[in-house]
Amino acid sequence: MPEVSMFRLYVLRAAYLLLAVGLAIMVWPKLLSHTAEWAIQHGDTVSLLAGVQLLSVLGIRYPLKMLPVLIFELVWKSVWLMTIALPLWRAGQIDAGTAESVEACVFGVVICLIAIPWPYAYVHYIRAPGEKWKAV
Repeated sequence: MPEVSMFRLYVLRAAYLLLAVGLAIMVWPKLLSHTAEWAIQHGDTVSLLAGVQLLSVLGIRYPLKMLPVLIFELVWKSVWLMTIALPLWRAGQIDAGTAESVEACVFGVVICLIAIPWPYAYVHYIRAPGEKWKAV
């Protein structure tokens, strides 16, 4: 079983801290003061990001137990970049707001790729046996 070094744990903690602070600055002001129209259009997405932010705070204390949070970040940002940003870029339709989102998502993907201890993740999430489906 791969051992995760203390240095790697601090890299993970730094990634969770960056995610927690960045999302706190971005989402909580929107959630705490909004209009009804905004809530209908954007409330679900921003609430999901607020949930990720709160779980990231837990990741600072429990970096390996909360690893699925970083994996989720990597996956959703990669999916958005491939299915939304790439087609817009190919069509020459990237505006300033979308370009800002692309930059943030690429930065997030790079941070996750660097921070996640891949040998540990492989052993614990790919090679590990699944949970039982029914009582024996």
